[in-house]
This record gives sequence, structure tokens and C-alpha cells, in this order.
Amino acid sequence: MLVREGASGPEVFLQRRVKAMAFAAGMTVFPGGGVDPSDAQAEIIWAGAGPAWWAERFGVDEARAQALVCAAVRETFEECGVLLAGPTADTVVSDTSVYSAARARLERRELSLGQFLAAENLVLRADLLRPWANWITPTVESRRYDTWFFVAVLPEGQRADGATSEAQHVIWSTPAEAIERWKAGTDVLLPPTWSQLIALGEYSSTAEIFAATPDFEPIQPVLTTVDGKPRLQFPNNERYFADFPEGSRMRGSQPAD
Repeated sequence: MLVREGASGPEVFLQRRVKAMAFAAGMTVFPGGGVDPSDAQAEIIWAGAGPAWWAERFGVDEARAQALVCAAVRETFEECGVLLAGPTADTVVSDTSVYSAARARLERRELSLGQFLAAENLVLRADLLRPWANWITPTVESRRYDTWFFVAVLPEGQRADGATSEAQHVIWSTPAEAIERWKAGTDVLLPPTWSQLIALGEYSSTAEIFAATPDFEPIQPVLTTVDGKPRLQFPNNERYFADFPEGSRMRGSQPAD
């Protein structure tokens, strides 16, 4: 979840996925993607708390923790051109356009994050990321994911773009504005995205967001039946369904337009 200061408070970068995607087609989401085997490379130069700190926070081993952090950095760069890396442990690049060719090669899996950082003499800035939440796809879904949410503040001088094949539309929005577009039926939000927007909306600055230490217990929604109708159970689910846009329907555990 990439955030920045806006005129009306913190804003978050959102993408509407193209309708051809196999999962969450047409949904409004945060940038993200899957872990690649190369993300666990040990030779990456790292700034900030090391894999051991992340492993303890996530409840996984160090190799898995490193892979998750590296995947977050790589996918953020691939999907919106924001690079959480710099020439030294206390600097960050300000113009990522010079790495556009490498960005395309990363997306095509012709280049690993470790190879890219080494070739450009860049340090991965893990200290620019914070862990936020862990959601696991319900067992009723045919495609299942163990999803780890991170938060990062947009580095000074960088800009997020929509130059990815996976996004139809991108926007910077306050969490409240994003929720209102969802209520109006303009955007479609899955419960995990909605939940993170609700949480982000509780903070008045990006500094407060970055300093937050939210609960990190894994959340796995469970499909139950309420009044004869299928209903997902997850934190604040009653609020989610109370505000669910009129005219929308549920397909399994996903809203559908």
C-alpha cells in the first residue's frame, strides 16, 4: 500500500485490474503480485531491519521473510514504477525512469531483483517498508493466496504510474474517497482491500501510518450462511455488507459487477 500526503490527508495508490485477469478481474486493488523463487536470493544488499526481524514479525523462516520483502519491493517497481532502493543505505533514487528497460525485464522474469540491484549498485531499502496485515483466501475459492500487506510512503521525487499490463486505471485517493466510490458502485473492493482502506482512514498523516503497529494475526474469512444466504465472516464484515453497493451481487466470496 503506497501512501502520500494529499490536500485532504493521506492518499493511497489504487489500480483497477484489467478484466482479462484470472483473479480479481476488474477489481480495485493495491499494487502487488506473487513471490518469485529468485526473491529469496541471499546476496542482496539490505538496509534496515534484516530478514530475522521480518521473520519474527511474520512468523515464518528467514528465507521466506526475505522473499516476501523482496517481492514487495519488486512488484511495487514493476506495477507502478516506484523503487524502494538507493545508492546507499540512507538514500533512495529519485528518478526511476532510467531503469525503465530493467523494469520491463523484471516484469517478463528475464531479470531477478537481486541481479537488477547488483548491476545498478543499489541497496534494497527494507526500512522504507512496514508490515501491515496478513489475509488468507477462503477455502471455498478455487484460487487461494496467502497475502501479506505492506505499507510504504512514496519516496520524494518519485511518481507512481499505470505503466503495467495488469492495470486498466490508476488513481491516488484518500481511503474515504475510495470507500465512497465503492458504495456508489463505481469501484469493486474485495473484503481485504476494503478492510485495509478502513484501517488507513484512521490516520491523519503518512507519518502516523508508517509508525503504526497494527495487529498481525492472519485473517482467513469463512463462508457461512445467514438467513439462508451465503455470507463471509471476517472482522467488521457486518459493516462491509451493510454498505455493500445496491445492485451488486456476490459470486462465491467475491463481489461481481
